[in-house]
Amino acid sequence: MAKPLIPRRTTRPKRRLTLAQTQVVLLNKPFNVLCQFSPDGSHRTLKDLIQLPQVYPAGRLDLDSEGLLILTNNGELQHRLANPKFKFPKRYLVQVEGVPSDADLNPLRQGVTLKDGKTLPISAEIIADPNLWQRDPPIRQRQNIPTTWLALTLKEGRNRQVRRMTAHIGYPTLRLVREKIGTLSIKNLAPGEWRLLTDSEKQRLFETLKLK
Repeated sequence: MAKPLIPRRTTRPKRRLTLAQTQVVLLNKPFNVLCQFSPDGSHRTLKDLIQLPQVYPAGRLDLDSEGLLILTNNGELQHRLANPKFKFPKRYLVQVEGVPSDADLNPLRQGVTLKDGKTLPISAEIIADPNLWQRDPPIRQRQNIPTTWLALTLKEGRNRQVRRMTAHIGYPTLRLVREKIGTLSIKNLAPGEWRLLTDSEKQRLFETLKLK
């Protein structure tokens, strides 16, 4: 069996920057794009989408996940966004195989025990189809088996945590899209599109993370 593809580490910018010097990028990462700038040879990387110098991801999204990725040139901001101890909430839109009931989600709300320990309680709800963009390629959906969309909000970020949690309760994840990190979202960003935060948005982010 082939070993899973593990993205290379990214470099954290070391400079302490002022608010004016700080750049913060919101990217809607497409499916099948690696969260690294160095060439991979077989997959697209962030370099194919963003040409800004000296910005690096704050956290990561797996190759097969989509949605919001924050990048910045500010090392302390990057650290606080990515470090689970700061408990920055992340909201995911998750398409699962099958039709769970609300009661089926209770273990997620209480925390489930995975191989690396018990997860923190999360917010979990069943939602209507969010009418997202078409994924390329489409999900592999088994004939005659319905799917359901969930909204899950986590304050920790273990490796492939969402997928492992939904599998744990018997509903495998088919599609995973990170919609929000805190109050920042992918609203109005098509896959592969990005934008810089405005000065007022940066100010609010600095205040939330208690940065000077």
